[in-house]
Amino acid sequence: MAIATREREDWEQRAAKLDARQLSPTKEALRRLWENKLTFFGAIVVLLYIITAIIGPSLAPHDYADQTLSDARIPPPDSTYPLGTDALGRDVLSRLLKAIQVSVIVGFGTTAIALVIGTLVGLVAGYHRGRVDTLLNGLTEMVWGFPLILIAVIIIGVLGPGLKGVIIAIAFINWAAFARVVRGETLALREREFVVGARALGKSDLHIMFRHILPNTMPAVLVMASFYVAFAIIAEAGLSFIGLGAQEPLPSLGQMVADGRDLLLTNHWLSTIPGLTIVLLILALNAVGDGLRDILDPRLRIER
Repeated sequence: MAIATREREDWEQRAAKLDARQLSPTKEALRRLWENKLTFFGAIVVLLYIITAIIGPSLAPHDYADQTLSDARIPPPDSTYPLGTDALGRDVLSRLLKAIQVSVIVGFGTTAIALVIGTLVGLVAGYHRGRVDTLLNGLTEMVWGFPLILIAVIIIGVLGPGLKGVIIAIAFINWAAFARVVRGETLALREREFVVGARALGKSDLHIMFRHILPNTMPAVLVMASFYVAFAIIAEAGLSFIGLGAQEPLPSLGQMVADGRDLLLTNHWLSTIPGLTIVLLILALNAVGDGLRDILDPRLRIER
């Protein structure tokens, strides 16, 4: 009797585990996100940055461009200027909120542009192969070989310094990375049974590419996108640091770091506050990318 009871309990435990695993894809993804604490907190941090980018500038205590030279270099904390002021008497908190908005717009905006262009190019190249693949893949490799700084200098030389040139330069480089990944995924998928079956049923190439192949490339693309958002934010900060990005009075995190680099010993907050803001955002985005890779790639899932 005791053996039968233990066997029944074992079967009940196995059934419970199977029921727990038979979740909808959304619930399963949320469960894995919750189990990965680092990714969960990274997602919270990224969400807070996005919310800050949306509503932060409207809640700023001062205008980010207002200068009060009599209040220059006030150290934080201060009742009027919580994060202090810079060398021109501008409120660091107000400028930081606007700079976060600039970074989020550039990071997510350029990645979205690059994702759309790169996905279309990679999909067409991988599916049609032949001369189309040779032409598009050659173009992709040529663009991928250009250094970002060189592209930025050329584009900014034509358009003039500012965020417009930075956005075009980053998107111009990043679409090639998405195209390479999507092309490789498409080459592997185009001979799979469900694609061959759809082709045998007379489905058009567009239907097969967008209905059957594209959804199966999205896991790899989304994971890649999370890392390229971080790359775009770092690239924008770096270009603004050397004066090719955001121009005064519009603040950028990289520009704010550059403004305080000569005052680190006396007014360290001018560089450390925006610098730590960049570091925290990049770490959070990388944690989200690692978690997405674990959630969306079946080969990396560990059964519990």
